[in-house]
Amino acid sequence: MKVVMFVTNPFTSDPRVYAEAKSLVQADHRVTVIAWDTERQHPARQNWDGIDIVRVRTPLASRPGIVWLLWNRLNFYLWQWQAYRQALLLDREKRLDVIHCHDFDTLAIGTRLKSKLGLPLVYDAHEIYGYMVAENLPRWIPKILLWQEKRLVKKVDRIINVSEARKRYFESITDKPISVIMNCKPLQSLEYQPPNNEKFTVLYIGGLYQDRGVLMLVHAVKELPGVQCLIGGIGFPDYVQTLKEECSRTSNVSFLGRVPFDQVIPMTQRADCVFWMLNLGNFNNITGLGNKQFEAMVCGRPIICTKGTHSGEVTEQEEVGLAVEYSEQALKEAIIKLRDDPKLREKLGRNALKAAIAKYNWQKQEEKLLALYQSLQI
Repeated sequence: MKVVMFVTNPFTSDPRVYAEAKSLVQADHRVTVIAWDTERQHPARQNWDGIDIVRVRTPLASRPGIVWLLWNRLNFYLWQWQAYRQALLLDREKRLDVIHCHDFDTLAIGTRLKSKLGLPLVYDAHEIYGYMVAENLPRWIPKILLWQEKRLVKKVDRIINVSEARKRYFESITDKPISVIMNCKPLQSLEYQPPNNEKFTVLYIGGLYQDRGVLMLVHAVKELPGVQCLIGGIGFPDYVQTLKEECSRTSNVSFLGRVPFDQVIPMTQRADCVFWMLNLGNFNNITGLGNKQFEAMVCGRPIICTKGTHSGEVTEQEEVGLAVEYSEQALKEAIIKLRDDPKLREKLGRNALKAAIAKYNWQKQEEKLLALYQSLQI
C-alpha cells in the first residue's frame, strides 16, 4: 500500500512518526511523510531508512512580537494548502492507498484529501490537541479546537491513541474504531545491565516546556552531593534560554541542547534514572504515557514521574520507578532515595526491563499497527 503521512515538524527527530513509518516500510508498504520545514534549513526531499520525506517550506518567515499569532496562523494555512497539493501530486504519480494524519493540526488536510480521493483516513492523535495548547492561548481558542476535532473525527476511518486513558476520552466523542499504540521502544537487550557512574546520574532528554518541570529538576539537584544531572532537548526559545542560564549557574547540571535522535537510548543506558515529571494542570499530562517512560523501561532504568498521572499509575503498577507529588521537595527526596539505595535502583531497573520485555516494547505495538493497516485493505 502507498501511504502518505502528514506532520507539522521537519521530521528530523520525531520518534513516534519514525517508528510507525519504519514499521510500515519493513512490511512492504511505501510511505511518504509530508513535513513542515519550519526551520527552513532541511533538504526538500530525503529518504530516511526507506521512508520518503517531502519537506514543505512556507514562504513567510516566523515573526516575533504582537503580530506573532496572526502571522503564524497565516503561515499554518499556507502549509496546509501546500501539503495538500503535494499529496495530490503524489497521487498522480502513483495512486495513494491510505492517508495518515499525525495530530489534530494535520487532520483538516486529511479530511479534505479523503473527500477528494475517497481514501481511508487514519487519525493518529498523539495528544488531545485542545488541551495541549490550553496553557499558551486564550481560553476560547482551545474550546474551538476541541469542537473542531469532535466534528472532523466523524470523517476518519480509524483512530490511533497513545494510551488507554486517552482512548477513553475519544470513546466519549466518537464511535470510530480506536487502537492504542503506545510510544514504546525496540528492545535493546534481554538482560539487565547496571550503569557504572561515579556520581548518581539523572537524565532528561525531551521537550523543554514550562509544564514539564525541568527547571524544578535543576533546583532539586542543586548542590546535592554525589549527584549529576544531564538535560537535553529543544523547546520554546525563551524557556530554553532561561533553562540554559539556570544550568550554567548550577555546578552539577549540564545542558546538552539538541540531542541526536540515535543518541537518546545510549545515553539513557548510561544514566542511573530518568526524570519525567509533568504538571497536573494539563489534561494531556494526566492521560499520557511519554517517550521517557518507555526509553527508561527498555534500558532497565528507574523513572521518577508525577503521582496522579497515567504515567504514575503505570510506574506504580509495574514497580518500575517512583511516582511522587509534583513539587521540588518531593522530587529531591526521590532522587536522594534512589541515590542512597543501590538495591532499590537495581530492583526497579530490573522490573522496568521485565515490563518492557513482557508488554511495553515496540515489537508488540508494531503488531497492532500492521493489523490496523491490514483491516484497511480491500
